[in-house]
Amino acid sequence: MKQNYTAYIEKDIESGMYIGSVPGITGAHTCAETIDDLQEKLKEVVSLCLEVMGEEEVKSIPIFAGISQIEVAI
Repeated sequence: MKQNYTAYIEKDIESGMYIGSVPGITGAHTCAETIDDLQEKLKEVVSLCLEVMGEEEVKSIPIFAGISQIEVAI
């Protein structure tokens, strides 16, 4: 069975590395020099995290609802 998960990806300005994490899955984060490499690494780390999680934990992973930008006075 396959399941889709949403990854949050940022680019570190200093190192130029892409950093990805999957919200709701503890430990599901990694980095890579390219987006393609990051995608592969994220698939691997999510698979490993899911293997060690219990069935109830997997069922309780939040469902992605969206991203919103907010404006804050600084």
